Amino acid sequence: MSEIFTEKDEAGAAEVEPEQEGTAPPRAPGRRRNRTVLVAAAFVLVTAVAVVGALGLGGDGDAGTAAPPRAGSTVAVTRTTLVERTAVDGTLGYGTEIPLPAKASGTVTWLPEAGTVAERGDTLLRVDDRPVVLLYGALPMYRELGMTTGTPAPDTTGPPNSPAPGGAGGVGGVGGVGGVGGKGGTDGGTGTGTSAGGSTDGGTSTGTGTDGGRTTATPPRSTPPQPLRGMDVLQFESNLAALGYTGFTVDERFTSGTERAVERWQKSLGLPETGRVGLGDVVYASGRIRLGQASVRLGAAAGENVLGYTGTTRKVVVDASAREASWAVRGTGVTVGLPDGTSVQGRVASVGRQATPPEGDGTGGPPTVPVTITLADQRALGRLESGPVSVEYVGRKRENVLTVPVAALVALAEGGHGLETEDGRFVSARTGLFADGLVEVSGPALRAGLKVRIPQ
Repeated sequence: MSEIFTEKDEAGAAEVEPEQEGTAPPRAPGRRRNRTVLVAAAFVLVTAVAVVGALGLGGDGDAGTAAPPRAGSTVAVTRTTLVERTAVDGTLGYGTEIPLPAKASGTVTWLPEAGTVAERGDTLLRVDDRPVVLLYGALPMYRELGMTTGTPAPDTTGPPNSPAPGGAGGVGGVGGVGGVGGKGGTDGGTGTGTSAGGSTDGGTSTGTGTDGGRTTATPPRSTPPQPLRGMDVLQFESNLAALGYTGFTVDERFTSGTERAVERWQKSLGLPETGRVGLGDVVYASGRIRLGQASVRLGAAAGENVLGYTGTTRKVVVDASAREASWAVRGTGVTVGLPDGTSVQGRVASVGRQATPPEGDGTGGPPTVPVTITLADQRALGRLESGPVSVEYVGRKRENVLTVPVAALVALAEGGHGLETEDGRFVSARTGLFADGLVEVSGPALRAGLKVRIPQ
């Protein structure tokens, strides 16, 4: 070090003019230069120390094992249940329309507006200006209802109890055989007789016919009307009683009491009071129905496809992928998201058994099956009758597992995923189910309550 200082002195001496004898050396400039160098060196040293302090370098030997602390939030590893939820598109409405099974024949003379709700006893349409009335039941109308007609008596020739002039008549109404010297009877009796004497009137005659010589014709009696029997009679009488008509017993017999009640019902409808219910006079449904758009115009011929109908309860239909429809099990609970942002609870009511390709999809998409979802709280839907909705269902579920936010995962250099602890260490983590922004993690270094950092 002494040599270095000597060289510096010699170099400095070369720059300074030689001293003159008796004159003091000029030291002021050299002192200023040395003071400036010292200040600059001190500034560099202070800056270096500040940088080292900011980076966390230096200090004791234990602090070197951790990465420098960084800004960012930390979260705790938690133990909870993860539920995977999947959302699919659905359509709110009243379900698929069913053709109204109207059997009336004739010309359609009146149709209701689409969306009309019909109840028991309401008129669904008019054919030849006759109302077709809605009744409740599962058995379709397949025959006319009324008292069965009796068998009429055949016409007979002549009065039934005419006497046989002259002698007793012949055998079995074929023309009597006249007695000897007498005149044969013109009307056949039921027995044979003889006549004595030659008088024109045949004298006295004896016979074995009815009424002592008088013939009697017994006409066959007509069969009176008989009650009609069947389960369709019971179904109709149940509706008739529900509409307030009385005077008959609700059973499987269409009696004269039922006939009189039908006449009163027909009078209220403005129909001829025949006491009989025609095949096309009524249509049966399971309950209240909502009428759809008519498929014909007024003046067209009536038929079973004139009018469609649905139930009155709003429901959701999902065209679920046949490959991913394992969630669609009858009774499964789902959450239905409405267009206004609210949600209601629903339940799977039915699942179609026939898969069909998506309509209008020329890309060859996967086939779908219809899934119908019922909504118990109809009031929660407000006035919304139809529109697109989302249906969220529960897929997989993992109970009592360690979870962290997905944002806490980091990719490790050696592959896989890991977590950065609060002190800057990295630990490996195996991932499982992802759901609701969380991820299932596991590993030997992980435990509930461990603080991990979310990288920025």
